[in-house]
Amino acid sequence: MKTLKNVTSNRILSTAILFLLLLNSCAQSDKKTAKNTPAEVIEKVDKPHVDIHTAVLTGNLEAVKQHIDAGTNINQKEAMSGSTPLISAVTFNKQDIAKALIDAKADMSIKNNDGSTALHTAAFFGRIEMVQMLIDAKADKTIRNNFGATPRETVLANFEEVKPIYDMLKLQLEPLGFELDMEALKKARPVVAMMLQ
Repeated sequence: MKTLKNVTSNRILSTAILFLLLLNSCAQSDKKTAKNTPAEVIEKVDKPHVDIHTAVLTGNLEAVKQHIDAGTNINQKEAMSGSTPLISAVTFNKQDIAKALIDAKADMSIKNNDGSTALHTAAFFGRIEMVQMLIDAKADKTIRNNFGATPRETVLANFEEVKPIYDMLKLQLEPLGFELDMEALKKARPVVAMMLQ
């Protein structure tokens, strides 16, 4: 009987020691994991109080980055023109914002109401740096807008023939902060056409 008690006590003691060793091993593993994961910890980011389209138009890069971090749909179209935040960033020449959106994997193939993608828009407005940024990001150069034109074809027409369109757009968009230097645009169009060959 005394031997049975000793065997049972030894088993309980062995089990308890084994359990403590296992518990200690798990605690050490958790410490190692904790040391390796601070960069992987994802904090919940609240959306900023300004909507993403307003943030783009006002050049608020920090608010755009907050939207990206908060998981806002960065491809959402605004109601009037059907532009995505990326198309608006290109239109209003907000290069840092366009880059942030491209880096966040904004869909470069989405079209606005006239069928233009961000690349069409960058080409049309002679935004050489934006065109290059979009080309580098592998934007599709073959997509056609509602008028049947590729981004390259939007800059092939004679400048004087399309100048009234630019004048009208400038007049409509200037109250929103749009700027367009007609002389710089005239010089940029052939450069953009060569870039998009």
